[in-house]
Amino acid sequence: MRTSGRTMTTIERVVAVDWSGRVDAAGQRRHIWAGVWTRGVVTLEAGRTREELMEWLVALARETPRMVVGIDCCFSFPAWFLKEHRCATVFDFWRHVAAGHGERWLARECEEVKRDERFWGKPHKRPAQFCGEGLQRSMRWTDMDNKFAPQLLARDPERAAKVKGITPKSPFQIGGSGSVGTGSLRAMPFLLKLREAGFRVWPYEDAVLGAKRPQPLLVEMYTRLLTGAVAKSNPAARKAYLAAKKKTDEAYVGLSRGVMTKALGSEDAFDALVCAMEMVRYQCEFARLRATNDEALKLEGITWRPGVQE
Repeated sequence: MRTSGRTMTTIERVVAVDWSGRVDAAGQRRHIWAGVWTRGVVTLEAGRTREELMEWLVALARETPRMVVGIDCCFSFPAWFLKEHRCATVFDFWRHVAAGHGERWLARECEEVKRDERFWGKPHKRPAQFCGEGLQRSMRWTDMDNKFAPQLLARDPERAAKVKGITPKSPFQIGGSGSVGTGSLRAMPFLLKLREAGFRVWPYEDAVLGAKRPQPLLVEMYTRLLTGAVAKSNPAARKAYLAAKKKTDEAYVGLSRGVMTKALGSEDAFDALVCAMEMVRYQCEFARLRATNDEALKLEGITWRPGVQE
């Protein structure tokens, strides 16, 4: 696969995970999909719960440590919220979430502990403090940048076209259309397990994919930034999108019939495939990723996208 004129790296495997915050195991097995590129071979995987998926990723990393995994969820919350909970690092916050706070925040009604009204979504409306001028307070810097970067149109018209019509989402939204909070909070305990298993996590840590003793890399991704505008819930739109890719992108020409059938049959599989293909296209960038020096971003994180740290 071509990589936009850049030098190829020695990455052995790329995995793009279309995540799910569903409670039931059947729903997780149906909606969690992984697009996998392994030394040029592409597959689409499903049928695993969150816990099973993490165990599988750890096993893959032992086999191919020069591996990059992108997961479609927020890795953190606004910096002020982490400070409020006395978390000095994002890893402290993940432990805090895993200790039971995440599920308490997700509770629609909680008799033992008063519900934190800043977490909203059906049946609860967005709190007044996050409306109007307060909207930005409910977002991380990276969420706002993915939509509103002022230099976007002039610097990167292709990316500008991709994000057209995309509304940034707050991790505090845990219900309703486009909510990201539920899946993110339920991901954090598992993200912690991946780090404990040896994964490096960007932008909190440097990538070491090119080292003599490489470690797998974990990045946050946002599927819409990588697929661009497409009505992915519409089978006809998915078919047209993939047909166009096969005509204009040589990487899609070699995909197996089985992979294409899965992507056509499920919007989650579609997202996983397209995101994996985009990550592979820009695979040379991952080895160059370095930990951020920005104090706020050290807590909030950054959504990976092509060229994000150039």
